[in-house]
Amino acid sequence: MKNRGRIVAFLLLIIILASTIIPTTNPILKDVKLGLDLQGGFEVLYQVKPLKDGQKITESTVADTARALTNRIDVLGVSEPSIQIESNNRIRVQLAGVEDQESARELLSTQANLSFRDADDNLMLDGKDLKEGKAKANFDENNNPVVTLEMKDPNKFGDVTSQIVQKKPDNMLVIWLDFKEGENSFKEEAMKPEPAFISAPYVSKTINSSNVEISGNFSVEETKDLAGILNAGALPVDLEEIYSTSVGAQFGEQALDKTVFAGIIGVSLIFIFMALYYRLPGVIAVVTLSVYIYLILLVFTKINGVLTLPGIAALMLGVGMAVDANIITYERIKEELRVGKSVKSSFAAGAKSSFTAILDANVTTLLAAVVLFIFGTSSVKGFATMLIISILVSFLTAVWGSRLLLGLLVHSGSLDGKVGWFGLSKKAVHSADEGYETLDLTTKFDRLDFVSVRKRFYTISIVLLIVGAIMLGVFKLNLGIDFSGGTRVEVLAEQTLDETAVTKQLEDIGHPTSDVVISGDTKNIAVARYKEDFTQEEVNSIKRELQAVYGAEPNVSTVSSTVGKELVRNAIYALAIAALGIIIYVALRFEWRMGLAAIIGLLHDAFFMIAVFSILRLEVDITFIAAVLTIIGYSINDTIVTFDRIRENLNRSKHIDNADELALIVNKSLRQTLGRSVNTVLTVIFVVVALMMLGAESIKPFSIALLIGLLAGTYSSILISAQLWFDMKKKQITKSGGLKVEKEKKQWGSDEPVV
Repeated sequence: MKNRGRIVAFLLLIIILASTIIPTTNPILKDVKLGLDLQGGFEVLYQVKPLKDGQKITESTVADTARALTNRIDVLGVSEPSIQIESNNRIRVQLAGVEDQESARELLSTQANLSFRDADDNLMLDGKDLKEGKAKANFDENNNPVVTLEMKDPNKFGDVTSQIVQKKPDNMLVIWLDFKEGENSFKEEAMKPEPAFISAPYVSKTINSSNVEISGNFSVEETKDLAGILNAGALPVDLEEIYSTSVGAQFGEQALDKTVFAGIIGVSLIFIFMALYYRLPGVIAVVTLSVYIYLILLVFTKINGVLTLPGIAALMLGVGMAVDANIITYERIKEELRVGKSVKSSFAAGAKSSFTAILDANVTTLLAAVVLFIFGTSSVKGFATMLIISILVSFLTAVWGSRLLLGLLVHSGSLDGKVGWFGLSKKAVHSADEGYETLDLTTKFDRLDFVSVRKRFYTISIVLLIVGAIMLGVFKLNLGIDFSGGTRVEVLAEQTLDETAVTKQLEDIGHPTSDVVISGDTKNIAVARYKEDFTQEEVNSIKRELQAVYGAEPNVSTVSSTVGKELVRNAIYALAIAALGIIIYVALRFEWRMGLAAIIGLLHDAFFMIAVFSILRLEVDITFIAAVLTIIGYSINDTIVTFDRIRENLNRSKHIDNADELALIVNKSLRQTLGRSVNTVLTVIFVVVALMMLGAESIKPFSIALLIGLLAGTYSSILISAQLWFDMKKKQITKSGGLKVEKEKKQWGSDEPVV
């Protein structure tokens, strides 16, 4: 008997979801904060150093410096700046959407120590003699832009001007910003066309006034900036740039458009596949995946997250991973239907039996994402943040949401006997009278004997790894500046670029390099690398020169050797901790042999990715580590689902007498999960290939790493990890004369949601 109330509840839920999502999506998208790589801007990591000999850098000193930088950024009018203190002696500044990056960087790094000196560079007055917050942008009697100041003691200013008058003909009061003892000299600077001092007015009489006017060759904007920086206060320390990256606005806009388009294509392919292959459950998965994307963006805006290019990739990958939970559940339901159970019983049993595999898979991926967040920097943290949110939200939508919606239809009775709605033909369904269990079902892969040919795959893997190691030893890794240090310049042009022409152009502007690579769909992007990390002045210079030639502001990133070494160390720590955490978790949830086999498979995948990158000469940067950790988390999903089925098949046997019986169990388990493995990796590949083919140029190496890792991970889960476990278990059987299997009581279960 059909329960119309549940059908009505299902339709009402769909209407509520649609009426909530459709009108609120655009406002949420407008609230999403874009990172530097999507709207342009720059990021600088400053090393805080003493300004004077003997000065100690304390936490309060660094905090005061961060506050001073915040005040200066307020002068720029930048919305939502990011200023973070790191390691108690570093400050990371991120400013997105800044149009004049050169002026902004100068404004941040200048000491803002104002001083008044005579022509012999003797200090007469400094910033301590000025009233705080009284600097103003103004105009003189000739309507020229000036900055006006107010002295604390007009009598002191009178005494100083009296002394200057007596020094004729050198009766100048020289005004300096950040005068450097032993380096700057008025007499030397006065001979230059662009002197380092602000101005040097002649003083012809004593001035007993508290009002001081600084004039010079200023623009209106420059007087506003100077007044603002003087009011913000001088920095109590010296700031040294040890890492910086700047992204031109055109690069950011193009990257956003291309990557979003690639993501839409990839996600659409997943939706089509799910609807065609799984029919009604697939359509419900499409609904919950749409809710998943909406919730991700909503949560991300609520926590004031900054969306970066890798963050978009994480969101799209999250869709592929979220669908994994649906596939595991739907495959289980189909198995229950095939043994002749009713739709209601199949739904309940499939939902319950799939829960532990879904939970274990999500926990291990979450572990890798958390490690990535802890050890990652800037855009990689954005990727990790999005991945963490994706995992948590996907658990809500794919596990609870999908079961709620499908459960309403199942318990309404409208699907009774309609196995075709679940993507099954009636020929594949056995009668309940035949007494089949799900573990007895035949599969499309029953001819495959994985265990008997395992040594061939061991040999193939060993040969590939040896060749990879040799190639790695010969070619080394093509390390990006993240790890090797140096400078990377990326040029975007409207026309096709030529390597020889770009190399000559760089030589003509005084920055020669032989390391120039042309890329892009129309060969309109040139990437030049330098072993030296450029100074702020060199960065500003090369950006001005290249923008004048090519019409677009280039991207320039610099990494000091110190930061490069730290990134290498953090990458090793991240991989080691993630691997250790996963092996401990798998060992606790299953057994130590499965944990060891899983980690060997993961090391196999990671090394395979590294070897391929070495052979193809692809650049290895910090996003490559993000890709490796993502694959570690994703590959373990496959392995866990396989081990979960092996454990289930083992529990049917009270005693295993020999290796042949164990081989039968392993083969059967692999055949039963192979369809699920193919489907899940296929859905993620849809997104990865779309990002690789249609996404921004800067994310393509990341996408290639993911594709290699996905294929290697699927291969190792089936043909390496499971086979290694078999060999270890085989030794145990040989040693003990058999294996007594104690059926484990499941610690977690899952009932379908009840409405």
